Amino acid sequence: MGRSAISVRAVTFSREGAAVRTSVFKATETVAFCKAFVRSRRPTGRPKQPDKNRDVNFSHTTFKAPLSRNSATPMYEAVQGPEPLWAGRMAPAASGPGSRYCASAWQRAVKRSIDIAGALLFFTLFGPLYLGIVIAIALNMGGPVHYGQKRLGRGGRGFRFYKFRSMHVDADEMLERHLAADPAARLQWSRYQKLDQDPRITPLGRFLRRTSLDEVPQLFNVLKGDMSLVGPRPCMERQRSLYGEHWQGYCEMRPGLTGLWQVSGRNKLTYAQRVELDMRYAAEWSLWLDIKILARTVWVVLSHHGAS
Repeated sequence: MGRSAISVRAVTFSREGAAVRTSVFKATETVAFCKAFVRSRRPTGRPKQPDKNRDVNFSHTTFKAPLSRNSATPMYEAVQGPEPLWAGRMAPAASGPGSRYCASAWQRAVKRSIDIAGALLFFTLFGPLYLGIVIAIALNMGGPVHYGQKRLGRGGRGFRFYKFRSMHVDADEMLERHLAADPAARLQWSRYQKLDQDPRITPLGRFLRRTSLDEVPQLFNVLKGDMSLVGPRPCMERQRSLYGEHWQGYCEMRPGLTGLWQVSGRNKLTYAQRVELDMRYAAEWSLWLDIKILARTVWVVLSHHGAS
């Protein structure tokens, strides 16, 4: 082969090598640009809100988290890891007017039927016990046998809440005087809305409270439709502000004769924990949950767990 031919081929190889190097350089530049673009598009603040049908795992069950009607914010967040149903912990709920109560119309009808049947069954079986308590209060304490107080129920509507009277007649005035004179009691009342040593309660009333027999007249509230057998604890008007952004969730349900609060420690829990339990009940409600709470209530009453 002549020298001229070799020179031509050398030039050709040199040009092809330059072209390859140029192509590799351009490809490298393109990859670097794409990486920089992707990094620039990543969010730096709060992550994007999840989709409407995002899965949520609440300890023992998985379901879809609906959005509130007027907001893109989910009404509750996932609770991480398994924990007992009675633990009383849940992630904070977002504020908003949307319903958190997960019962359909037919489930509400079934729940109401169980309420009526349960109340009638109790009065049929334990009518003599009711009359015995009435006689004991009349003989030992005098004055009215029943105590009525305005409480807030479904929709925030007020209703007359009944209990067997366990306190002195001038209980409200006694509470004001006691809280004004005892800073420790005032602090406990502000946190728990309960007192370990409540001067308003009579000896017979203390027995009725320890055995939860003072709650029996609320079965009349159940028959009237003001309350349910299971639900949030009926709150007083002055306690409404303690629910904060969760007040709308409370209003979605009928308050209950028993509930998660009663079977999770009752008076040992703070009011903030009580609110969390009410909202958890609303989010996780099912007929099976009501049955479990009713069954556990029997044990709580017999063992006086959390009573004062």
